[in-house]
Amino acid sequence: MSTRAPVTRRLTRRLTLRARMALLTAAAVALAVAACASAGWLLTRNQLYRELDRRLGAVSGGPPAAPDGYRPGPPGQGPRTPRLPRQAEALLAACSSEPTGTGAQNPPPGPYEIMQLVRADGRRCTVPGAGALEVTAQDARVARGERGHAYHDGAGVTASGTEDDVRVLTRSFRLRDGTPAAVSYAISLDEVQGPLDNLALLLTAVTALGVVVSAAAGLMIARASLRPVDELTGAVEHIARTEDLATRIPEEGTDEIARLSRSFNTMTAALAASRERQQQLIADAGHELRTPLTSLRTNIDLLLRSQATGRDLPPETRRNLLASVRAQLRELTSLVGDLLELARPAETGPVRETVALHEVVERAVERARLRGPGLTITSDTRPWHVHGDPASLERAIVNLLDNAVKFSPPGGAVTVRLEDGELTVRDHGPGIPAADLPHVFERFWRSPSARSLPGSGLGLSIVARVVAECGGRVALEPAPGGGTLARLHLPGTPAPGD
Repeated sequence: MSTRAPVTRRLTRRLTLRARMALLTAAAVALAVAACASAGWLLTRNQLYRELDRRLGAVSGGPPAAPDGYRPGPPGQGPRTPRLPRQAEALLAACSSEPTGTGAQNPPPGPYEIMQLVRADGRRCTVPGAGALEVTAQDARVARGERGHAYHDGAGVTASGTEDDVRVLTRSFRLRDGTPAAVSYAISLDEVQGPLDNLALLLTAVTALGVVVSAAAGLMIARASLRPVDELTGAVEHIARTEDLATRIPEEGTDEIARLSRSFNTMTAALAASRERQQQLIADAGHELRTPLTSLRTNIDLLLRSQATGRDLPPETRRNLLASVRAQLRELTSLVGDLLELARPAETGPVRETVALHEVVERAVERARLRGPGLTITSDTRPWHVHGDPASLERAIVNLLDNAVKFSPPGGAVTVRLEDGELTVRDHGPGIPAADLPHVFERFWRSPSARSLPGSGLGLSIVARVVAECGGRVALEPAPGGGTLARLHLPGTPAPGD
């Protein structure tokens, strides 16, 4: 079994799905037809045997009289009960186990072809001209009076001396002195075996024809059922060959194949959108990197040219150029860091731990004060602990505060408040137009009014990503009296152990 099963699996795997479906259909139909044929054959056999038993059962009581002792009953009432022959005791007394009178042309009268007596000791006593039967254990029990009668198959010799398979009925009776004995009647099984053999051949032919027809039908059904799968396979091969993710498969019906087609179309649409976002990210990153790199190259070329020509730049000009180079390097470093943060797969995120959000906010406020020395930045934080990465959370909050510092007017005020897990940052800048609010968290998106200001357009998208990883939410809205109000909510607890 251990070696046959893998061989069978290997053979079935070599077949196509269409061939396997046709084979399974043919096997299922073959089993069903074979089961029905076997049941029909057995039912017919039982019916024929019951008819034989009924004919044998028509003989009741003791053995019939000698040829002149059998008398038919009135019409419609069956045979009259046979009477015990006068010579039964003599036949049993002078018991002969060998057939006598074989070769006779006329069989014994009655619904039987062979008849014999059986003594209580199990020995058979043949009746002249009535053939002989093999005595079985069932016959012996009936002869001893342990059973009233018994039906069984057996073998015997007819009155004409022909060996034959027969159906036997053995009945018990008692002699005048009370001695138990039995009489056996037998009918040839030829009238049953012939029709059964013909029926078996017919059923075998019908079964074979059914298997062939079912295999052909299964192949046709498989071909029709798998046509959508062929179309799906062709679409997949086309995409693999051309990388055309715009390919769609017709979605017809509500069955499993149609569901598979819809799932495939959804998958290709998602892949197409992902590739489009990647291409857009590369294009936007290249555009954003071009500006600081161009400025750096210009400033450095100017410094090198002054050194090569021996014409030193004025100290103030040189100092401004170096400050510009440092600013451009800082902007380039920030842009590269933002790109790396956005390019990090979500499943390979940083290690998450319990973070005191109020402490992170205070550190971010101190950094914001250094970046906006002319602004008044106030903070009011209450203890709040969240589950996340400290570095990512601080980067997100710094980005949120940098956005407020960038758009605040000189001498303006920025208010930071943390209470019950909600962080609010309010500035008094120009605010964000309502039409721009849906786009503020998109990568590289910058409003027309902010394109002249430093920045890459990645800060708020990083905020949205970090907050989403922590299970929170963030939104920008117009502040009462002007400016922008940022709301950031993170799930957590006031105490770290809660």
